Amino acid sequence: MTNPVQFIQQTRAEIAKVVWPTRREVVTTTIMVFIMATLTAIFFSLVDLVIRTGLNGVFGLF
Repeated sequence: MTNPVQFIQQTRAEIAKVVWPTRREVVTTTIMVFIMATLTAIFFSLVDLVIRTGLNGVFGLF
């Protein structure tokens, strides 16, 4: 079992190995997430519209 000082030293050593993304990478991936979320929302809205219209048509027959 390591003591708290060693733990902190080891933690800092591991954090120093992390390769952080550049600002451009962060902006690019953020924009891509927003685009994909928008496309997904549009897709599910259209699917909902089709299902709702189909069910209203079926229930309208009865």
